Amino acid sequence: MTDFWVFGYGSLMWRPGFDYVEKRHALTRGAHRSLCIYSVVHRGTHERPGLVLGLDRGGSCWGTAYRVRGDLRDEVVAYLRGREQPTLVYKEAWRKLTLTGGPDMPVDALCYVADRSHDEYAGRLPLAEQIRLVRQGVGEAGANPEYVENTVRHLNEIGIPDHRLQQLYAALCKS
Repeated sequence: MTDFWVFGYGSLMWRPGFDYVEKRHALTRGAHRSLCIYSVVHRGTHERPGLVLGLDRGGSCWGTAYRVRGDLRDEVVAYLRGREQPTLVYKEAWRKLTLTGGPDMPVDALCYVADRSHDEYAGRLPLAEQIRLVRQGVGEAGANPEYVENTVRHLNEIGIPDHRLQQLYAALCKS
């Protein structure tokens, strides 16, 4: 079986949870990282939703691409579906990426894109509403502010600026 790539733009960057043989910085065009998904499982509940990242249309997004051995395809895809799809708020898609950090190389990668027609799609919310949702969110994977903090710290460590996420994180730290 042929190896394949998985693209992470949120928690998959700092906690992939699957075996891989190579990890590279990657850029996808036509979609951007956005806190646009109400989290009712991992970082919130139906009564008190949190807010997590989605890959939403427009712009571009830097993230991490993982090359996975082909013989692990079924296992890794099953894991990702269980992790990313408890409410089917993401569409599983193959997107073009440009790998960097070595010879630049185009690849197709499996990723999870925000489904704008889903009830848990929040769209672009004002900063004050993002702060409120993140502060209240606690789900099966923990507190929502921890998710934002881990993502911002990891993006900073690998040199990927995300001004909107950094602004939200700074506001969370003030209180």
